[in-house]
Amino acid sequence: MRTRPLLCTLASLAAALPSLADGPKDNLPDQVRPIPPPGVAIPEPDRAALEEKVRLLGTQIVALEKDLSKKPALAALLPDVQIFHKAVDWALRYNEFFKVQETATAHNLLEEGLNRAKALREGTAPWTTQTGLVVRGYRSRVDDSVQPYGLVVPTGYQAEGPAPHRLDVWCHGRGETLSELNFIEGRRKSPGEFTPPGAFVLHPYGRYCNANKFAGEVDLFEALEHAQRNYRIDPARLVMRGFSMGGAAAWQFTVHYPSRWVASNPGAGFSETPDFLRVFQDEVINPPWYAQRLLNWYDCPGWVRNLANCPTVAYSGEDDKQRQAASIMADAAREEGFNLTHIIGPKTGHKYHPDAKLEVARRVDRIAAKGRDPFPESVHFVTYTLRYPTSAWVTVQGMLHHWEQARVDAQLDRANKQILASTSNISALTLQCGAGDFPLDPLSAVPIVIDGETVVAPPPQSDRSWLVHLRNVNGHWYPMDEPYPASLIKRPGLQGPIDDAFLSRFIVVRPTGKPLHPETARWVDSELKHFAANWRSQFRGELSIKDDRSLTEEDIQDANLILWGDPSSNSAIAKILGQLPLKWDGDALEFAGRKYKSQTHVPAVVYPNPLAPDRYVVLNSGFTYREYDYLNNARQGAKLPDWAILDVSEPANSQSPAGIANAGFFGEFWEITSPH
Repeated sequence: MRTRPLLCTLASLAAALPSLADGPKDNLPDQVRPIPPPGVAIPEPDRAALEEKVRLLGTQIVALEKDLSKKPALAALLPDVQIFHKAVDWALRYNEFFKVQETATAHNLLEEGLNRAKALREGTAPWTTQTGLVVRGYRSRVDDSVQPYGLVVPTGYQAEGPAPHRLDVWCHGRGETLSELNFIEGRRKSPGEFTPPGAFVLHPYGRYCNANKFAGEVDLFEALEHAQRNYRIDPARLVMRGFSMGGAAAWQFTVHYPSRWVASNPGAGFSETPDFLRVFQDEVINPPWYAQRLLNWYDCPGWVRNLANCPTVAYSGEDDKQRQAASIMADAAREEGFNLTHIIGPKTGHKYHPDAKLEVARRVDRIAAKGRDPFPESVHFVTYTLRYPTSAWVTVQGMLHHWEQARVDAQLDRANKQILASTSNISALTLQCGAGDFPLDPLSAVPIVIDGETVVAPPPQSDRSWLVHLRNVNGHWYPMDEPYPASLIKRPGLQGPIDDAFLSRFIVVRPTGKPLHPETARWVDSELKHFAANWRSQFRGELSIKDDRSLTEEDIQDANLILWGDPSSNSAIAKILGQLPLKWDGDALEFAGRKYKSQTHVPAVVYPNPLAPDRYVVLNSGFTYREYDYLNNARQGAKLPDWAILDVSEPANSQSPAGIANAGFFGEFWEITSPH
């Protein structure tokens, strides 16, 4: 077994290894196979029996919702029942039985759901104290869908025990037939690759097969939050792990959230897009300039510096084509001045070698036993977007240029009782620590030497928590009362692009009025249906859709609004149009100094909602990757920036909703900038 970094180049790797099984035949945009694949026909008696049992469980769930309305503790457990109903109901409704034998699985899951429903009626919930393999459910804030996750609860766990437990996250591999039915069944039977003694293992569903991107990314944190509410989990001993597609997920979770994990263990998978597709898919991509920039969202090599604040043990089989992921991350790490620990299983393909597995476990267990440091002496952090602003006690609150690398290096200088920091492409920072964590003299103001100038920050609070906001104004740093100004500005959670609006709660607003043009109305109707169908199939939820005239003030304040139509057909668009950076009438659509015929053009735009400045509005777009990208998880990234002008005279296809007449990003103050 070797632990040294691989020295072979990607070029030699590509030459030595055959392409993946899917390979070039999945490089044809006009011949895209469906994902998930069509199911098989199941015997009619089985279907009838399952439909009757689904109806019975559904009726009991409705009754429980009513009966438990005044018992919030029990009502909160309803998703633990609903996941079983959804798993079988969707398999029946959407032709997602992929083997006839899965009907037996469906019966078993419905029996489990009925047993849990009976227990709730009786005021009990025995699965909540069960050890071993347990499947739990939660209701997502994103779209109100019920989502499952698996847990391995350690033997001997007691809710009132003396100490919290370590938890390892394990992200699953690619599974085109991994419906809720099959996921739940797997989590009832298998504990997974690693089960450290005394530790919980959380298996997120990730909303199906998207490498835990977008709503799949949110799924992990919602499942983790649910587990932490219901079990004694140690937040200082969370380990990020995964293999294959799950290894790709582990890479992106590690570099985006380096201070959440005590350790990381990505295995195989992919860590970026262009070289992976070239080597394994025999595909050379040539995206437009804005999509090229958006690769920085999930491509990890440019973020590798963040591993400085998250101990990482990568694994690959020596003969595995997917060792490319760790190889390219090792190259990027060397450019940053450190070596990536890369355990290689000798003469092993796409799996764990037994000896290598023991070595990986030994190293990760040793790191996890130490616990995560709440205030590390130094923080080395890079980001490309305010979607991911934080590492340990440093949060980036503003950037000069989105989708270009921003850096901050901050260090605690104990000898001189100060903090040293240097930045690049950053306009605002917050430095903070929680109660009891401040490491310097609690009675003294804190000198911060940032980019060569000294700023004196206030001392900590009496509980030894500390918070200071810094902003660069005309080249000089100043302490501020707030992290960002009240004016329109890109900030964490409100920075675009379009796809960012689908990572938090959203409501789709359907037009009911007369449209400006029948041509664009037909496109809107078709694309809205496409969005609904593909959100269900790819992100396993049903859209919350309201007519424009049914929109309430609570909706406006509580959710991102996804507005479809035009200012004539959608009253919500008409209401805010004057506060958006575009003009739109029956003759023309005017944006960024150019005019387009409104008969054939619509805008796809994300922008802060003028009626609720902490929320987005999106015009005429769902998530922006399409059917062609479902065929390979590395393709599943944002395809449109903050805005695009769509030419609907060009028909939609497997890669685009229409022709792209123009597209670009807003500036850091949400101003219109040069498209390129």
